[in-house]
Amino acid sequence: MPTGIHLREVRAQLFDAAERVLLRAGPSALTSRAVTDEAACAKGVLHRHFADFDEFLAELVLDRLRRLEARSGELLEKAGTDDVVDTVAEVLTELFESVAVSIVALITFRDELRARLRVARPGGGVPLATEAARMLAGYLAAERALGRLTPDADVDALAPTLVGAGHLQFADRTGPAPDDEAVRRMVRTVLSGVLREPGNG
Repeated sequence: MPTGIHLREVRAQLFDAAERVLLRAGPSALTSRAVTDEAACAKGVLHRHFADFDEFLAELVLDRLRRLEARSGELLEKAGTDDVVDTVAEVLTELFESVAVSIVALITFRDELRARLRVARPGGGVPLATEAARMLAGYLAAERALGRLTPDADVDALAPTLVGAGHLQFADRTGPAPDDEAVRRMVRTVLSGVLREPGNG
């Protein structure tokens, strides 16, 4: 039992350190040395727990995907309550202000990481972006069932459109992040033809 707890603590410490490096310096700065330096531990710690750096990165992505899946259930519970535009804008901001933009870039540029993730999660798509679109589609479908979106709202097309547009808004990490109203405006534009809530056009 103590071994299992220790392993989870070490993994969490290394994953959190990797996120901080990604957020501060981007994917190109992410190396095993950078991670262990950030975690304030010996370089050998990472290689004791992971066969190589790509395995570490794959486990980092999978861990963040599990977090996103947990968030999906919370989002479904909000259906029928808060403003739809506000809710979607909040989800996109939470997603892309986090490490998601850097992780998507990391996956894009590391062939071995993509190969490992394909084995771990069959079905294709870019990890995190695909799961985020699935999460939003589930939420929008719930709102459609409650009558807050039109019956013909194509949530499976709208969700990836929202994720793609959100990614573009946050992609340039060297400049200022979009403000809340810019994100809301984008969401309102994408959903304008299917919203049935008063005041949301």
